[in-house]
Amino acid sequence: MHWRYSTILAILAQSAHGMLRFSCSQLVVERLDPLVNPGVAPSPHLHQIVGGNAFNVSMDPKSPPPTQATCTTCTFVDDFSNYWTAVLYFKARNGSYKRVPQKGNVNFEAASGGGMTIYYIPYAGSSKVDVTAFRPGFRMLIGQQQYRSKAEASKFRQLTYTCLKDPMTRSGETMDMPKAPCPAGIMANIRFPTCWDGKNLDSPDHMSHVAYPESGTFERGGKCPDTHPVHVPQLFYEVVWDTTKFNDKSLWPADGSQPFYWSQGDETGFGAHGDYVFGWKDDALQKAMDNNCNINCPAIKTQTIAQANKCSRTPQVKEDIDGCKWFCDQSRRHISETRLC
Repeated sequence: MHWRYSTILAILAQSAHGMLRFSCSQLVVERLDPLVNPGVAPSPHLHQIVGGNAFNVSMDPKSPPPTQATCTTCTFVDDFSNYWTAVLYFKARNGSYKRVPQKGNVNFEAASGGGMTIYYIPYAGSSKVDVTAFRPGFRMLIGQQQYRSKAEASKFRQLTYTCLKDPMTRSGETMDMPKAPCPAGIMANIRFPTCWDGKNLDSPDHMSHVAYPESGTFERGGKCPDTHPVHVPQLFYEVVWDTTKFNDKSLWPADGSQPFYWSQGDETGFGAHGDYVFGWKDDALQKAMDNNCNINCPAIKTQTIAQANKCSRTPQVKEDIDGCKWFCDQSRRHISETRLC
């Protein structure tokens, strides 16, 4: 197992010259979205959140997470950022919905609630480039929750799914939900753009201040466009959804269609999206990028997963999040629109 894990990391690092790969245990699961719906409680759909315990309904940019948080669910103790995605549900043949649990990734199996695996990769290609860490107040979103077609989702070049044959599977990514039972679960892969305009910490759509490199994707090592000339780290989430207890196809829809829905009501998978609010303390992330850390990083402080698991936050929105009998809202868009029935 350890040889295979090392092989996987070698594959991941082939086009990169170093990377941070670390665990963030679950902080809370609730209907808040301080990036898209600041001040709104509950937000339109459910999210699972990891990172610093300063996460709240507004996340005021004038109050950076390191000044508010007292702990983090992440391995690196100076990372009080928040990372979040929608939540996956299983729709049974009888029309009921059940929340799909998460599980820890390879070597992070002990993470409470499964959490997420987070990557920061400084650069790719054969030529080293100067990489600028995100700045206090920086935030961004990738993906559009309302998208339901490949044509729409192709705008976002690396929002994908891996049908896990075993925990080590790292091939066969698709843009839509897997169509057959996955023996070891479904891994959602969320990769963010790596070029910044160098001026704006956010933008009205939370995306326009960042862009993809001219070569198309980060791994190709292309230059940033003139409109977004500053190279920032490749931020990448892996979220492992433990769909295995739903692999019995007699529970699936009678027409054989795949039964998994994102919490905004998307069964296609094309509505995948991820949110990020930067919260590293001082220059810790810049140190990691400058030191070209590869997995481990002696330049910055760490904690064990057991210690990270002790950090949590009480949900601010009180409701049953584990399932419901049917879509309750007339638009049939959001599983959790009316507090999961």
